[in-house]
Amino acid sequence: MKNISLAIHGGAGTIIKSIITRKKEQAYKNALQAALDAGYKVLEQGGAALDAVESSVAELEDSHLFNAGKGSVFTASGTHEMDASIMDGSNLEAGAISAVAGIKNPVMLARSVMEQSDHVYLSGAGAEEFARSVNSEFRDQKYFYDEFRYQQWLAIKDSDKFHLDHSSAIENKFGTVGAVALDSQGNIAAATSTGGMTNKKFGRVGDSSIIGSGTYANNQTCAVSCTGSGEYFIRGVVAYDVSCLIEYKQMSLEQACREVIQHRLKKIGGDGGLIALNATGNIVLEFNTEGMYRAMKSSTGTKEVGIYR
Repeated sequence: MKNISLAIHGGAGTIIKSIITRKKEQAYKNALQAALDAGYKVLEQGGAALDAVESSVAELEDSHLFNAGKGSVFTASGTHEMDASIMDGSNLEAGAISAVAGIKNPVMLARSVMEQSDHVYLSGAGAEEFARSVNSEFRDQKYFYDEFRYQQWLAIKDSDKFHLDHSSAIENKFGTVGAVALDSQGNIAAATSTGGMTNKKFGRVGDSSIIGSGTYANNQTCAVSCTGSGEYFIRGVVAYDVSCLIEYKQMSLEQACREVIQHRLKKIGGDGGLIALNATGNIVLEFNTEGMYRAMKSSTGTKEVGIYR
C-alpha cells in the first residue's frame, strides 16, 4: 500500500501552557486524538482523502471545545454563523458555505455543495435552503449554546469590539478547525470549518470558506488548511500562495509553508498557522503564534498530538 497521511488542527494563537489547566489540556488532546483517529481509520480502510478530511473535521465540529459546529462563537446578534470549505486535490473540485445557521456539520454541507450543486460557494439563507433540499442535519439554537462562549460574548456585547479566539492571552477556547489528508491512491484533500469571530457583525466572512485563502488542495503541489487572523489570510491568499511557491519556484513543502507563515503573512501583520501535506506524504505544521492545536499521523511512523510551540 502507498503512504497514507493525515494532519488536523483546532486553531492557532496565544496558547500558553501556564494558563491552561491540566484537565483542559487533556480534554483538548483527547478531542484531537479522536478526530485524528476518525480520519485515519478512513485512510487505513482504503478510503478517499476527501472522506478522511470530512470525517476528521466533522468530529471536531461535534466537540464544544473548538470554534466550529457545536462550539461556534456568538455573533453580535447572539446567533451563530458558520463557514466551511472542502477541496479535492485530484480534480480541483471544491465546495464552500458561509454565514449558515443551524447546520450541525458545516463541512458536510460544503461537500454537498461541491457534489450536488453546480456551484462552488453558497451563503446565508440560500445555503440553508440548499441544505434542506439535500437533507442536511439541522440543530436548534440550544445545541450550539456553550456557557464559556456566551460569557465571551457578554464581555463585549453592545460594543464595536470583536474577538478572534486566538488573539488574547487569557484562557480561551481556540478555534477554527481543519484537516488535510493523503490516501492510498495518491490523492490529497483539505477541509476547514469555523464559527468565525465573537461579536462579528454585518455577515462577516473570514478565510475558512474561501478557496485559496483558507483551504486549497492540488495533487501536483499540496493540500492546505489555515487558521488565524482571517482578514490577513484572505489578503495574502495564503493557502494558494503555498501551492504557488511549490509550483512556480520549486520550493519544498517545508520551505513554502515557512516562507508564507513566517515572512509573507507577518509582513502584512497577520498571525496564525496552517497544516499542509503533499502527495508523497510529507506533513508540515507551521505557525507564528505561541501555539496551535494540532495532530498528525502517517504510515511512515510519524505521529504527534501537540498544543504548544
